[in-house]
Amino acid sequence: MRSLLLFLAALLALGGCRSDPGPVADADPALWVVRDEDTTIYLFGTVHVLRPGLGWFDEAVKDAFDKSDEVVLELLIPPAPEMSALVDDLGENPPGAPRLSRTLPPETAKKLAEALERLGRQPDALDRYDPWVAATLVGTLPAQELGYSASAGAEEVLRQAAERGGKRLIGLETAREQLGYFDSLSPPAQRALLARTLNALPDGAATLEAIIGEWARGDASALARRINAELKDTPEVEAALLTGRNRRWADWIAARLRQPGTVFVAVGAGHLAGKGSVQEMLAGHGLKAARVAY
Repeated sequence: MRSLLLFLAALLALGGCRSDPGPVADADPALWVVRDEDTTIYLFGTVHVLRPGLGWFDEAVKDAFDKSDEVVLELLIPPAPEMSALVDDLGENPPGAPRLSRTLPPETAKKLAEALERLGRQPDALDRYDPWVAATLVGTLPAQELGYSASAGAEEVLRQAAERGGKRLIGLETAREQLGYFDSLSPPAQRALLARTLNALPDGAATLEAIIGEWARGDASALARRINAELKDTPEVEAALLTGRNRRWADWIAARLRQPGTVFVAVGAGHLAGKGSVQEMLAGHGLKAARVAY
């Protein structure tokens, strides 16, 4: 769930990179491939916010990218003003609607006000918005405090490389679709999402560092265990934000295999790990994604 919130934070243009990345540490994130006679599709699990200094875009990942004619991301992020307008359109409540703080249990409302103050916002700054908007904003706290940014994240690096290389660049979803998955959650599910996000803040920095470490080591099993643990108590959130999207993406991959070419698909690492993953959904099409050893 934290990874999903961080991706939405990336959509909302979280922060900028440090100017001096310092020494580069080696990272070997997981990479898979699906093939038939005339089509190769690489599946790369990303982390949406990073700090400069991780050397992941090399070796097998860079080789697969260079071989690909087409690069596919979860979505192509529109300009910040367009994203802000979409958030207002989907997440802002009409005049006269109950204020967010009045719809939350007192303890959750108190934690939200404290988190907003840590972000330099007024305690009532999000009172006219849905709980999913608040969960997204306060969920960025650990990343901001650790110096992570969307501009250093894997998607942005890949997008820029694709543009420089003149590769076809497409998104699996639109920004409205992406935000709509959060907005479509029922009010109780949104409040549960916000409460869980707030409760996780004390351990947020340590958890984020652990996620980055697992990703850098290519430890898909550890990522799967963490994601399953985070989502096991919220089946509605899991279906809307994870497994439902995985199924649609697997359908897209299966259809794309009917056209020749080489494609590099990059989606959040959580979608390529564990039960209900894209790989598991591909098996339903009779397809097997093989891990690329490197």
